Amino acid sequence: MNAQGQTGIERKRQWWAAVSLKALQILLYRYVVALGTVAIVIFAYRRLAVNPTTVALTFLLVVLFVASRWGLTLATTTAIVATLGFNYYFLPPIHTFTIADPQNWIALLAFLITAIVASRLSERARRETQNATRRRKEVERLYSLSQQLLATENVIELLNSIPHYVRDAFGLKAVAMYLPKRKEVYRTGIHHPELSEEQLEAVSGRGELVVDEQQQVCFVPLRIGVRAVGSLGLAGGLLSRETLEAVGSLVAISIERAGAVETLTRAEASRESEKLRSALLDSVTHEFRTPLTAIKVSVTTLLSSDPISAEARQELLTVINEEADRLNRLVGEAAEMAQLDAQQVELHRGTHPVREVIEAALERSKQALTGREVKLQIPEGLPPVRVDLERIGEVLVQLLENAAKYSPAGTPITFCAERAGRMLSLSVADCGPGIDDLEQSLIFEKFYRGRDQRYQIQGTGMGLAIAKAIVEAHGGTISVTSQLGSGSVFSFTVPVAPEAISND
Repeated sequence: MNAQGQTGIERKRQWWAAVSLKALQILLYRYVVALGTVAIVIFAYRRLAVNPTTVALTFLLVVLFVASRWGLTLATTTAIVATLGFNYYFLPPIHTFTIADPQNWIALLAFLITAIVASRLSERARRETQNATRRRKEVERLYSLSQQLLATENVIELLNSIPHYVRDAFGLKAVAMYLPKRKEVYRTGIHHPELSEEQLEAVSGRGELVVDEQQQVCFVPLRIGVRAVGSLGLAGGLLSRETLEAVGSLVAISIERAGAVETLTRAEASRESEKLRSALLDSVTHEFRTPLTAIKVSVTTLLSSDPISAEARQELLTVINEEADRLNRLVGEAAEMAQLDAQQVELHRGTHPVREVIEAALERSKQALTGREVKLQIPEGLPPVRVDLERIGEVLVQLLENAAKYSPAGTPITFCAERAGRMLSLSVADCGPGIDDLEQSLIFEKFYRGRDQRYQIQGTGMGLAIAKAIVEAHGGTISVTSQLGSGSVFSFTVPVAPEAISND
């Protein structure tokens, strides 16, 4: 045996010696208190010259007290000593163990039998009370443990946390868990020799409960019905067999549940991914096919041998140019969406007046807003904002173009700005058909388009998702308020410049 093993054995011996010495001290203290109480009663009643009945009842109370607190053995010893003291000091002839009157023999034996029987009953009641209290505490701890186990759905996190949950719930020194499927042992901390992997593996294979009362070590199989899924080792405390089996069942059920939830989540994620891929493919295919078709038709016409007038040639070239720009914008949106998702876009923040931000967006949206009246409701004295002018301009352009795209021709668009504490709120209102309550929570998702517009109006469903990502990157929020038949109001917030806040 190496030096480390010898040191461990020596420490264990020292620990057992310290525990034994402490237990002996406690036992000696109890004997001193019990027998000392008997001596005090004898001394006091000798001076008061009370009758033997009073003495016997007092001794009986002392025996009952000792039995209720410290058990049957000490109570029986106290009863015997009290009987001898009662005989020697209070039954004639005094100061002898001889009993002259046969009635006193009956009284003495009745006292001794009553004291012993009463102490046994008191001990039984005490033991049952302790068992009931222990069971109640174990049930409470089992409930707390079940709440913790069911609160975690991530399998890896749960497996690493189970030993800590069990240890903390029952006040144990160490807990280890072995799962044969993963071939791994999960522990609360440093390795404890008494919770060896070999023993855990053996208990998992046999599926039998093992309790070592001397070392205060328990090994519990984790079972689902008759099927063992692992084992649990507990050191530093003894629990009832019922509680151990309940802990094993709880842990096994929580592991199986977390595994089922993880499998279900993966399947759901796979379905959502497939759905998203289909939506992306459908949307992108449709959007790319339209400009490509227009470009292909225009180029085919230009390359044909039929004579084309200069005006028609110019018109076809204009179509090619516009549709190429549209294709470029679609590719740019897809690339930007990917960058925003990966958080790879760097914001170039600067302090800008609100009107500068709005006017830049209106200028970029001039073509989409042709024939529209844009009502500006911008109070004087609004503080400047700390934003990336180019990115926030994209958000405003997206909202303005959507307002023009989804509302009847000739209807006005209202642009509002107002301060909201440390943020500035910008909103765009249209007179469109409105958005259903259910769809309001979906329109900011990637590739989502309204049920009534997805086949009537061109779009990829990326614009609002990009706008949301940009706003949130600035620390703001974006939302929509709408009612069917009454138009929609899209609002978002951006931070006010710090210097404007400090000047308030």
